[in-house]
Amino acid sequence: MTDRLLHPTRRRLLAAGAAGLVLPGAARAQSLLAPQPTAPAAAPAAPAAAGAGTGSAVIDVDRARASPIPIAIPSFPGDAQLGQNIAGVITNDLANCGLFRPISPAAFINAGATGAVPDFQNWKAIGAQALVTGQAATLGGGQIQVQFRLWDVLPQTQIQGTAYTTAASNWRRVGHMIADVIYERLLGEGGYFDTRIVYVAGSGPRNNRIMRLAIMDQDSENNRFLTDGRYLALTPRFHPKLDEIAFMSYVNDRPRVYLFNLGTGRQRVLGDFQGITLSPRFSPDGSTVIMAQTTPSGGSRIVTVALNGSASHALTDGSAIDVSPCYSPDGTQIVFNSDRGGDQQLYVMAANGSGVKRISFGGARYGDPVWSPRGDLIAFTRIGGSTFGIGVMHPDGSGERILSESYFCEGPTFAPNGRVIMFWKQTPARNASGAGYSTHLYSVDITGFNERAVVTPTDGSDPAWSPLGG
Repeated sequence: MTDRLLHPTRRRLLAAGAAGLVLPGAARAQSLLAPQPTAPAAAPAAPAAAGAGTGSAVIDVDRARASPIPIAIPSFPGDAQLGQNIAGVITNDLANCGLFRPISPAAFINAGATGAVPDFQNWKAIGAQALVTGQAATLGGGQIQVQFRLWDVLPQTQIQGTAYTTAASNWRRVGHMIADVIYERLLGEGGYFDTRIVYVAGSGPRNNRIMRLAIMDQDSENNRFLTDGRYLALTPRFHPKLDEIAFMSYVNDRPRVYLFNLGTGRQRVLGDFQGITLSPRFSPDGSTVIMAQTTPSGGSRIVTVALNGSASHALTDGSAIDVSPCYSPDGTQIVFNSDRGGDQQLYVMAANGSGVKRISFGGARYGDPVWSPRGDLIAFTRIGGSTFGIGVMHPDGSGERILSESYFCEGPTFAPNGRVIMFWKQTPARNASGAGYSTHLYSVDITGFNERAVVTPTDGSDPAWSPLGG
């Protein structure tokens, strides 16, 4: 059994093996030992690659993309409404990623049967390869306890069992965390459901647009506005460890980079620079912000700034327009776009500014580069002819692939597992008054699979994905 106290922020700690995941506040998670079945004895879960070709639900992502895993997720008994709600969150998360096929509850056979071990024949009969069972209970003092078990139906084994005790307000997060465990245990790589998206919420006519910062869970729930719209806000980015974002704001018509504390709502300008500061991102360790600063010559240079604004360091000289810098996950390299070669292209340099090398050669213009959390890909916006595209390439420029093309799209951001990219599209206006103009968020797998719209209450642009548990 494991028992871990929860950190008072949203940041999640992952325990090894079958240990549970942790939530904020005074909650804790415990692993549940596999019960003894009356059928074949329970065995430890196989590694992710071992299930291939055996009928096991445990497969790799490539196989799941071609043939999504059939999974049954009945409502958790106990507190009926809570159990139904949590099962719904899990179902939606797994269905939306395109790698699972949740089976309709209408097909379930005797789903309400109780007992530590399921009747596997009932679930095998409807084609389920994986099964989620659980219980949900409301405790005193505004607390809930949610237990879940993940089963591999054909070998009749328990893969995971965890109990969560937390504040009742965290029930949606419990569902997301369970979905992350299922994703990881069946596919062999980390999930991304217990995350948030910060974005720019747009409203009003095109010529008088209100642009507010907003934040929501990755499934579009719990949306709230962070700024009031008095000043234009753009390009928000999450801190890798703190509840803080960096963004560009036009306070008093002077575009500058600001820091926004999500806990207190306070915001402050980062540094006192001449000219405009723009396109901020945090370093992987969170100690500095890298951004662009305009120069008197009409160019812009890449600079790093300490979080307290007390120290800055220029990495490029500003003779060209250098913007949109992003660190590699290990902090040793930086990708950015620049017109130093006569056109807007992508370049990679060492973290100290040395060894600048062009990596984009696709016969178009490139912008918005962002490094995958895995380190294996760089996503970008490609502008060629009359269309925009969202694509990926390897850090050396090889293997360029376009994942989505449209009239206008830009601003890719990676999910923390590097599997999914979110971006935004703009529709063209039908006339001079801006009729028909809109902006919406979309997500797509890094292979171009499963492109889908992301719902927001207003128009949406400039998305940024939080770290896992962020």
